[in-house]
Amino acid sequence: MPNKTPAWKKAILYAVLILICVVTLLPLIWMLSASLKLDKDVFRIPIEWIPSDPAWSNYQRIWEQVPMLRFTFNTFKVTVITTVIQVFTCSFAAYGFAKCQFRGRNVLFLIYVATIAVPWQVYMLPQYTMMNAVHLVDTHAVLILLHSFDAFGVFLLRQFCMGIPNELLEAARIDGLSEYGIYRKIALPQMGPSIATLVIFTFVTNWNDFMGPMIYLNSTELKTVQLGIRMFMGQYSTEYGLIMAASVVSLIPVVIVFLMFQKKFVQGIATSGLKG
Repeated sequence: MPNKTPAWKKAILYAVLILICVVTLLPLIWMLSASLKLDKDVFRIPIEWIPSDPAWSNYQRIWEQVPMLRFTFNTFKVTVITTVIQVFTCSFAAYGFAKCQFRGRNVLFLIYVATIAVPWQVYMLPQYTMMNAVHLVDTHAVLILLHSFDAFGVFLLRQFCMGIPNELLEAARIDGLSEYGIYRKIALPQMGPSIATLVIFTFVTNWNDFMGPMIYLNSTELKTVQLGIRMFMGQYSTEYGLIMAASVVSLIPVVIVFLMFQKKFVQGIATSGLKG
């Protein structure tokens, strides 16, 4: 008979897990609490976790003080377009690296994946120079273009794609299905869990991107949510209540996307390491 874990060990384990969850969620809880306070009450000690007089007006003022609705639309447009393009490019490349035989495949894949180790700060300046030369600076197109190809996404999907049986693909080829047809009708549906994982990573990364928009966007009407939140920080004063309220609002789309894909996300994380 299997040995049962003692009750006291389970209690300690659950207590540690609960403590980790509380520590992890504490900044988010503080952010939500601070979003309902006036600036003078945000950093008051002891912390009033549940404001006695919630300042709900903060959530109204963020839309009036800066064009937050426009910033949200810009961020949503750039993030969704980039995510869709990246899913296509990464899944297409992953299928090629995993299931198509061609000379230098492994070397090319190694070189491509090795770019993950190169910090963005290293090629930030030459990248900006190139984008400025083709007149893409101060456009949303530059943000979409720079994030449409991702080595990590190719690596993630390739690991999952390698688990697709070769016999299935060979049978499809015998039946006359082209490589493009095999990718669209067989490989792509099989990569569902890993694609959901990539969607979450890509959406969160692009939605929360600050450095890219700050470097490439100059016009106010083109700015994103993250730059909009920064506009609540003045030279002599910072409206922390509005910053926290805007941060809470900007977090909502990320939570929605995670809830939509969480089931396949967990499945993709659990199985990606078993493929290949």
